[in-house]
Amino acid sequence: MKLRCLLEPAGCAMFLARIEKPYFLICLVFSQLLFLFFLYRRGTYNGYQGLFGSNPTWDYSKTHDVYTNLSFFTPDAEAAKTQYCSMSSPILVGPITVTFAKPPSLKKTQLKNRHVKTGGYFSPKHCFGRYRTAVIIPHRNRETHLRTLLYYLHPFLQRQQLHYAIFVIHQAGSGTFNRAKLLNVGVREALRYDDWDCLIFHDVDLVPENDYNLYMCDEQCPKHMSSAMDKFQYSLPYWRYFGGVSALTPDQFMKINGFPNTYWGWGGEDDDIASRIRLAGLSITRIPLSLGHYKMIPHGRDPGNEENVNRNSHLQNTERTWRDDGMNSLQFHLLSREKTALYTNITVDIGDAPVSLTKVNRFKFF
Repeated sequence: MKLRCLLEPAGCAMFLARIEKPYFLICLVFSQLLFLFFLYRRGTYNGYQGLFGSNPTWDYSKTHDVYTNLSFFTPDAEAAKTQYCSMSSPILVGPITVTFAKPPSLKKTQLKNRHVKTGGYFSPKHCFGRYRTAVIIPHRNRETHLRTLLYYLHPFLQRQQLHYAIFVIHQAGSGTFNRAKLLNVGVREALRYDDWDCLIFHDVDLVPENDYNLYMCDEQCPKHMSSAMDKFQYSLPYWRYFGGVSALTPDQFMKINGFPNTYWGWGGEDDDIASRIRLAGLSITRIPLSLGHYKMIPHGRDPGNEENVNRNSHLQNTERTWRDDGMNSLQFHLLSREKTALYTNITVDIGDAPVSLTKVNRFKFF
């Protein structure tokens, strides 16, 4: 600024006169906020790339069968397994055909995924997988949704050449559902089996529509993957949204003390997680809207998953409670571990919602 004043006194005086006017400062701040909003909507992970580089525009009217190219994984290829898989998988297809007309049977999915091992484990047959991913799915009374998700998710992950496993965390009983607590249990259990590079937290009713949406973590920031769901017309519902499908490294997960255990019923825990990320000194990276497409399996509200009427009061206290409410306070009773043909099923008793919440929900809904 001093150099400009020395070289161009008239220009400097004009600039100083401008910034002294309030409306000029307001316009300047507003334009910068618009710029930041544009980056956020595009996804902070690839926002700058989209502005100054290449950001593919996907044609979702032209889709591929989810099992395309899986013949690439053949038993004979295992004999040549002497090197790591390529950094970028050569068999990705992009947009995928997703339909919910007739839920597939588990037997059909098993027959189409012959190289998936018991417990839902898979490693590429022709090379050593570079990345180890655990997919954790909270679940109760959604068997039809689970069958559909498994049908699409297994080939989706195989084409990405990942070493992966799928863990389904089943809440026993008919009490109020607690998604975040089940995800905490899932991490505790998944880490017993392997040293994972990435933890994917995946709602059972969301199916990915583009296999270039890689199920790998960002080493620097927690990643929001389901940025564009059909439920929200393939747009982000609000700035802080972190629901649906997300990815954290084990280190990131522990740094935010995992997820809250105190959100019983529907709503609130995603915003709490977003706040934890900020409070822990991290930031959220987001898959661009053009890539983060997901279809939601149509369904009504489940009994036992009524709206969490206490979520706003919980959110107001996140800054005070996040260090004490999470992995370091997790309590549950393990009922069973079972390795099925397509996933590892963990059944747990996570306790009951507080009596006050149960009474409020009964009054509100019944």
